[in-house]
Amino acid sequence: MPDDAVARDAAEAESAFAHPSVAPDTTAAYGDHPDQVVDFYAPRGGRESAPLVVVLHGGAWKAPYDRSHVSPFADFLARRGFAVASVEYRRGRGLPGQCEPPAAGRWPETFDDVAAALDALPALAGRLLPQADTRRTVVTGHSAGGQLALWAAARHLLPEDAPWYLAAAPPLRGVVALAPLADFALSRELGLCSGAVEQLLGDAGQFDTRLPYADPVALLPTGIATTLVQGQDDIEVPQRVAEAYADAAARAGEIVGLTLLEGVGHYPLIDPAADACAVVAEEIAQLAW
Repeated sequence: MPDDAVARDAAEAESAFAHPSVAPDTTAAYGDHPDQVVDFYAPRGGRESAPLVVVLHGGAWKAPYDRSHVSPFADFLARRGFAVASVEYRRGRGLPGQCEPPAAGRWPETFDDVAAALDALPALAGRLLPQADTRRTVVTGHSAGGQLALWAAARHLLPEDAPWYLAAAPPLRGVVALAPLADFALSRELGLCSGAVEQLLGDAGQFDTRLPYADPVALLPTGIATTLVQGQDDIEVPQRVAEAYADAAARAGEIVGLTLLEGVGHYPLIDPAADACAVVAEEIAQLAW
């Protein structure tokens, strides 16, 4: 990897993570585990009704990366007039400072939580965020959260023995996936995120068995409007992964939007100081309003 690309990626990450956390207006539990919570941000500007944007944070499904790092992004969307629900979920069990890298995700708990949160949100938002119009719900997620956003919109395509299976498509207005880990086999081939996909699904035998239950490219066509936003200079989840998902969708008879941003890497998509973040908000608006 060229030194200038690595340096640019580090600078973009530093900018995105430099913003102080923004406290939500309220937080609600959707389960008994401490990570089974949702932060709600009311739309700024006095709107009486606004689309609900569900945010699924990234971080390679690893424990050190929780929803706090996307709270400035959630607040940015609220300042753009959206009602926002930022979902926490169980991640890997490792902790910073351990000799071994933290494992990515938990099987099946990570998926249990995302499904439970999405199922609980209409009632929670109706009670705690009355400005939210849950009939206009858009799910967005960054990186690993982008994979979870695509997965959440495809639960009606899961094998019927999956505990998260829905008999009908979820009532979503759309999905905006930001640099998503959208193709697990390709992500494993490219060694993305230090092998996070393999850690999430398990060893070789488990990996192949669990792919139909988790891999976005295996869950098409969803019938739900979907847009991917991808930085062309992303070295963490490269453009090739988003293109593979869009190509798989086309083969399945579905058109998926793919917005490529020149000169943009992985982190500006969730950085309120970056122009790319405004593009993300506009993509969400196009599906929500």
